[in-house]
Amino acid sequence: MFSVRNQSLHCEEVDLTQLAQQFGTPLYVYSRNMIEQAYLEFANAGKEFNVLFCFGMKANSNLSVLSCLEQLGAGFDIVSGGELERVLRAGANPKKIVFSGVGKSAEEIAQGLAAGIKCFNVESEAELDRIQEVAQRLNKTAAISLRVNPNVDAGTHPYISTGLKENKFGVEYERALAVYAYAKTLPNLAIEGIDCHIGSQITEIAPFIAAMHKVVDLYDALGQQGIHLHHIDLGGGLGIDYNGETPPERAVFIDAVFTALETRGIDAYKNKTTGGKKVEIVFEFGRSLVGNAGVLLTKVEYLKKNGEKNFAVVDAAMNDLLRPTLYQAFHRIEPVTQLDCEEKIYDVVGPVCESGDWLGKARSLKIQQHSLLAIRSAGAYGIGMSSNYNTRNRAAEILVSGSSATLIRKRETFDHQLSLETDGLASLKKL
Repeated sequence: MFSVRNQSLHCEEVDLTQLAQQFGTPLYVYSRNMIEQAYLEFANAGKEFNVLFCFGMKANSNLSVLSCLEQLGAGFDIVSGGELERVLRAGANPKKIVFSGVGKSAEEIAQGLAAGIKCFNVESEAELDRIQEVAQRLNKTAAISLRVNPNVDAGTHPYISTGLKENKFGVEYERALAVYAYAKTLPNLAIEGIDCHIGSQITEIAPFIAAMHKVVDLYDALGQQGIHLHHIDLGGGLGIDYNGETPPERAVFIDAVFTALETRGIDAYKNKTTGGKKVEIVFEFGRSLVGNAGVLLTKVEYLKKNGEKNFAVVDAAMNDLLRPTLYQAFHRIEPVTQLDCEEKIYDVVGPVCESGDWLGKARSLKIQQHSLLAIRSAGAYGIGMSSNYNTRNRAAEILVSGSSATLIRKRETFDHQLSLETDGLASLKKL
């Protein structure tokens, strides 16, 4: 839904130049239509099946984005008590919330139990013990699903690979049956499912299918031990096109997974019976729903040259979009307005006092001082990973729907940043 019209880049029907003029830069802009279209492609592909599509909300936790997906029927995959609070305020059904993450505190577990979430995705025996302790103290029964580590290589960046033995996530595959047997002895736990998640920005179906087969092997083995599961959570991680990647279409992906499940005797249909074991299938998609639906707008402050190197110094920085610095990630960068000027190769860098503060390297651009740039595919892990490094205010966010644009997060001010700090020296002097 991003297209050039009259020499200017638009989001749906809205000119991005006008948004930058009205709301300033850096500025995140999201297309509501693209978010909804992505979710509905999954939902329509899975309409015959007993399936819950959860949004991995760490990708983008803005309340308006969450509300948009909740209205379409999405569930949510959360990884903190803060995310639980956010998604409940967005109107989510607690029975569609799964709580993942390796380090849940006792307070977060109590928060999830009070809300009545669908289940906790548990990642260690120690976590089982803690959930049991909290549930017993609160006189609650905690629904749990064990996250197993299938030791499948997702073929992605090592920082976002989560399904190998050396990763911190999940229970070792070979120990899963014993951990389930232990969970069965804990009186305040109800074993509901099994979960895996092998990584993010995966652009092939094969790793998902390989992990699925290993999870179904455990599902079958657990059934033989008298532990009958109600759902299989296959995680998420489906990638997007940042720089010419060709991930499978959403419908093709869903069809491949459910076809493979049926070959393993898993009956996930809503309204017909195949003779297989009836079970709900859960997915946790994040980036694939919102990644390409967002851009980060930034203004060129200066053009400079050091030796043979050209730099475009912009007003966005690594604190606004961390992915290039953290993952050496590629985001397409393009001028919002087409200019008739000399094309040069630039490193696009920010004002933060770090050599690692770059947003794109060796980009061919026709730009001038004060040009407006759009950094594409910034809808996932953009604002959520932003910070106040160098005491910079975090960006505003805009949601576009057709010809309308709505401010969905105000730009921070210095008063916002400093409001939680006190004059500690004055207090110490009084002591």
